[in-house]
Amino acid sequence: PDSIRPDGFPAKLWWLVNNPRVRSVCWDSRGRTVLIEEHLFVREVLGVGPGAGGAGEVTGVAITFNTKNFRSFVRQLNLYGFRKLLADQAAPASGNTSHLHCYRSPHFCRDRPDLIVHLKRQARAKKANLATLLQLPANLPPSVPG
Repeated sequence: PDSIRPDGFPAKLWWLVNNPRVRSVCWDSRGRTVLIEEHLFVREVLGVGPGAGGAGEVTGVAITFNTKNFRSFVRQLNLYGFRKLLADQAAPASGNTSHLHCYRSPHFCRDRPDLIVHLKRQARAKKANLATLLQLPANLPPSVPG
């Protein structure tokens, strides 16, 4: 859809999961869950480790997630509302679930690219909670009698 930023996280993830040449990221058999094979993803997409084809180079197309750290990539998934499932809750295409991470969002489905517009980066909870706490009257300094 036109309202999706092509350089944004959801668009990059959509490109990866739908590219048949990318081996580390795919849909489950129902097209509702993103399956990520961690070790292969780190080499293939993040460009780290033995056999890495270069940072962010997948089949000759630069995909940059501005990180080489898998945990940071997972943090982005969480910030966009993806939730982790156990491997047996998803329907992997292959039986191997070793180092397989499964993530689902109701706004990210194989046959529904129109839903991606609903994927919005959420504010970090800690910062939001801290701002709320600082506004509570109980947390204000006591007034000095004058």
